[in-house]
Amino acid sequence: MWVAGSRGTGGKVISMSERRGAVAEHPALAQLRAYWEGLRAGGDFPTRAMIDPRGIEGALEFAFVAERIAPGAARIRLAGMHLNELLGMEVRGMPLSAFFDPCARDAVAEHVEAAFAGPAVVMLTLEGVTGFGRPALTARLILLPLRDEAGGVVRVLGGFAAEGGIGRPPRRFRLAAAQVTTCTIPTAPAASAGATLTPVTGFAEAPTPWTGGAAGTAPAPAAPPADTATTGTAEGLRRGALRLVHSSD
Repeated sequence: MWVAGSRGTGGKVISMSERRGAVAEHPALAQLRAYWEGLRAGGDFPTRAMIDPRGIEGALEFAFVAERIAPGAARIRLAGMHLNELLGMEVRGMPLSAFFDPCARDAVAEHVEAAFAGPAVVMLTLEGVTGFGRPALTARLILLPLRDEAGGVVRVLGGFAAEGGIGRPPRRFRLAAAQVTTCTIPTAPAASAGATLTPVTGFAEAPTPWTGGAAGTAPAPAAPPADTATTGTAEGLRRGALRLVHSSD
């Protein structure tokens, strides 16, 4: 998409794709993604309790945590000042859909649900709705899954960064592009069919052979061990036999 420049641009033609690329590389979103990847370290998703604000200090202004409240709907639990400035009010407790133009909310809801149900990393490229006191504005939104104690994904660590003058709030956005990357969680390899498992016998006793006769007959009583305390033989010590000593002895 190409837009002719207006007053103050000298009639220069501006590439919107170049502007989107600049938003995609916003350092706050890059820091959030790198921090989340570091906590995950190729394994399961991090939990909300694992998020340390000191680890994303440079991105706190643009960061938020949202909780799934219905299919395709999420409520903001915590949010940085940049999100408050975009809407001109405290956004904590508000639905994430409040940032979007009504005509874009259904499409955005599908991608929000993908972050929870995939689970997936969702990156949205947004364009601000323009009007009186509301200049052109582009933004980038990222959603990173967080698991709960039961292993489900009901929260996301997010980042919302706009490029350009905010102008008169509230600023709402339309969806320009979306990138959804489904995540996989490594699992332990299952035993293949027909594989022979070797029993662990470290704490098992040696099997005692059957010395009885036919089935249903009792085995012959074993001969009592020698009284090693009386004989004092080396054979008795090797057997480890014990002698009961009474106080009257």
